[in-house]
Amino acid sequence: MVRLQDGEKLPDALRDLGAFGMVACGVGMLRDMVFGFWDGKRYREERVSEPVELLSLQGNIGEGPEGVVVHLHVVVGREGGAALGGHLLSATVHNTAEILVVEVPGVRLRRRPEPTGLLGLYPEGVEGGGAPG
Repeated sequence: MVRLQDGEKLPDALRDLGAFGMVACGVGMLRDMVFGFWDGKRYREERVSEPVELLSLQGNIGEGPEGVVVHLHVVVGREGGAALGGHLLSATVHNTAEILVVEVPGVRLRRRPEPTGLLGLYPEGVEGGGAPG
């Protein structure tokens, strides 16, 4: 369980954890958020500067060819009840965020380039069934 403070950055704070696993859920508030929609060639970015409620956060933290890859999807609520969602590219924590990261013993979460331009997830079993090292 990770609690982020006002001003911390996502996904950077999760990249810096030193842990790999599934982001099972997250609640709190965000601001200065950039989320994206993959159009088949690139992420089309949408920006939301005002504070929003973090209603749902899920994804994974894996190992890519150039280091840690944090893949997150988000649903946020604006004042008045409108909801927005997409792939979370960046955000600043507003007040706090509480995020559950679940490590998966015996599984290494690898990311590899695919013809789509995305990094696909390729889970691999780790010999001995212990935590990946």
